[in-house]
Amino acid sequence: MKIRDIAKKYQLDPITFEDWIRQSGMPFKAGITGVSVDDGVDTDEVVENYAQYLVREKARFAKDQQQLAVEQADAERAELEKQRALAGMFISSGFNFEGHTITKYSGYISGDGAVSMDRPKHGWFSGVNKSVGADLLAGLSDIRQTALAKLKEEAYALGCNAVIGVDFDYLTMDPETATSSGGTLYLPFLFAVTANGTAVVLEKN
Repeated sequence: MKIRDIAKKYQLDPITFEDWIRQSGMPFKAGITGVSVDDGVDTDEVVENYAQYLVREKARFAKDQQQLAVEQADAERAELEKQRALAGMFISSGFNFEGHTITKYSGYISGDGAVSMDRPKHGWFSGVNKSVGADLLAGLSDIRQTALAKLKEEAYALGCNAVIGVDFDYLTMDPETATSSGGTLYLPFLFAVTANGTAVVLEKN
């Protein structure tokens, strides 16, 4: 008896039903006209077994979805706790905090930020206008914040709640490359900032 005929008789999805038949270990024949089972097979029993399989799959899917929801909630809670910790992290260019004691030093850490900027068409001193200077200052401010945020991330990863001795290192790169015609191609300037410090654990006195 053909699988599609059984599916039609019992109002089953033929594709899913056929996949189950193929994986169930039940003898079947696959031909040009489709998959079929022996005429002597009790189709009521086959369909009952298939129905039980669907129930088990539905229960398994529900359990997986529940586990996924739990894991997602845990991840969201952990991310919220992390953001709170980062927002409350102590940052100082000095080496102590009034009213707190450093109980652990976890080592030297750093965070980086970088931004590229097109070269002025007529040189820095002949063609720079106020808008270019403002863009440069805004870019440097952004990458300082990026470097500082990464510094906090590094401290958090070490289980620390503060960074002391923070300073910034600045780097300007003037990249250029040779062209196929033997000339020089001047690439956009790259400005980089590195925030450095020592990750520590503070406890309030």
